[in-house]
Amino acid sequence: MNPNNWKHCIALGLLALTLGTHAEASQKPDIQRVLSTTEDARSGCGVVNARMTYLDSKGQTQVLDYMKFTDTCGDGN
Repeated sequence: MNPNNWKHCIALGLLALTLGTHAEASQKPDIQRVLSTTEDARSGCGVVNARMTYLDSKGQTQVLDYMKFTDTCGDGN
């Protein structure tokens, strides 16, 4: 498997764990439009805290905090 695919699998797993601790398993976020995404600064590769601000189906702004691999990782790291 391509190393980048592993990163995506692990990141999705971490997101699922994060959502599972803050929401019921059957509850999915009501995301209609993503307004912004940010992540903590980190040099090199690793897991960082991230935040997504989005609009739900009622037009209300919501915030989702989660953990993910940093975007600054190079290929093969």
